[in-house]
Amino acid sequence: MQLYRQVLALPGVRSLLVLIFFARIPSTSGGMLLTLHVAVSMGHGYGAAGTVGAATTIGMAVGAPIMGRVVDRYGLRRLVVITTVGEAVFWAVARFLPYPMLLVFGFVGGFVVLPAMSIGRQAIAALVPVDLRRTAYSMDSVSTELSFMVGPAAAVFVSTQFSTETAMVTMACLLVLVGVMLYVVNPAVRSEAEKAGAEERVPRRSWLTPRMIGVLTVAAGAVFVLGGTEVAVVAHLQESGDLPWTGVVLAVWAAGSAIGGLVYGALHRSVPQVVLMACLGALTIPIGLAGEWWLLMVFLVPAAVLCAPTIAATAEEVARLALPAVRGVATGLQSSAFTLGQAAGAPAVGFAVDHGSPMWGFVVAGLGGLVVAGVAAVLAARQRELAPV
Repeated sequence: MQLYRQVLALPGVRSLLVLIFFARIPSTSGGMLLTLHVAVSMGHGYGAAGTVGAATTIGMAVGAPIMGRVVDRYGLRRLVVITTVGEAVFWAVARFLPYPMLLVFGFVGGFVVLPAMSIGRQAIAALVPVDLRRTAYSMDSVSTELSFMVGPAAAVFVSTQFSTETAMVTMACLLVLVGVMLYVVNPAVRSEAEKAGAEERVPRRSWLTPRMIGVLTVAAGAVFVLGGTEVAVVAHLQESGDLPWTGVVLAVWAAGSAIGGLVYGALHRSVPQVVLMACLGALTIPIGLAGEWWLLMVFLVPAAVLCAPTIAATAEEVARLALPAVRGVATGLQSSAFTLGQAAGAPAVGFAVDHGSPMWGFVVAGLGGLVVAGVAAVLAARQRELAPV
């Protein structure tokens, strides 16, 4: 645990991790809240809810690198003001909007989402020396797992115990609170040594190299596997009559990922992200062979242990490859890759389940991971040909 103690002893790191954890809660609960509002409160069904979710997802994917550019050029506080006002207005008025208008505003709401994950990764790169970043990003990945456990559950609780309209007002208030906290704390997104060259113009081709594209591909692939696995797990439990155990199985899956992240953060040497991606894909394929819920839970653990390390490895590589002047855009592209991976994984696996069986859902998720690992390996080889490192 010495590496973790060293990271937590660095000035500003503890407060940053706590602040970013709470800043992620609204964004992790937003999708669930919109689904409940459209499908239940408005009575339009889950297909219509998925369409709104898709519009929001597209907005997030488009907006993330642009918001990162705002940080690079104008600083974090400017971004916080834009996103806080934009998101608060969206959640305040969304409860009054008819469905067609909600589709349009869903895209806008996604576009101005506070990129809490991107901000956290940028701040870690600024506060933590290179030799400790693996540990710091592993802690950040574990924190992300926890926020995804808390956010959707909180949205469901407030929506079911009160109403989705009440939940939307609560969301708007929480976003304002988070925005004020971020504005006041204003965590550094560049170290003092990096600020000197922050204003220089950096050609895109100098950092958006085949290696960087490979890193972003792995980021998308990791979330493709995770999003697809979640769908396949639910389908498997429904088919076996064990749907009431879904919460337990997913909790163990998340716990396995968190443990894997902690172990990865304690390592003194990095594991190549292509290796992590390939292992994650390969270990996902046989999960569908499980029968009862407890056996499914056991089969999930080996792949779960690699979830957080694979995501942490991509964050570490993005911070290493992106120059400080473009780190906001680079981390924004990483967030877009995560978003697009999630958007592709769930429907692809859902199609396989609908036209085959839950077992084929795990196969599609795993094969997707293996294909991504292969593409990333080819891009890395191409980078070595262009500029040996």
